[in-house]
Amino acid sequence: MEEKNTCPLCDRPLGQAVEMHHLIPKSQGGRETIPLHPICHRKIHALFNEKELAKRFSTIEALRQSEEISLFIEWLKGKPADFYRKTKPKGGKRRR
Repeated sequence: MEEKNTCPLCDRPLGQAVEMHHLIPKSQGGRETIPLHPICHRKIHALFNEKELAKRFSTIEALRQSEEISLFIEWLKGKPADFYRKTKPKGGKRRR
């Protein structure tokens, strides 16, 4: 599988900032976590609600097969490990 110091979502080296992502949200009974870049973690949560994550996107493979995530990963290629840009919610509107 991936190296410990590599983001499992985008395959770039992890930087100083790392966030832990529950593959199945805690609210849906999940316990397992994986380390992600903050930008990768925020993108996942901007695109999918907790029920979608639990039912359809509870693995890295399933997330990567999402068209939005696939395009996001392609856009991130070559960017530094600690690169960060604010993530817009799905549809470009800010959540309240």
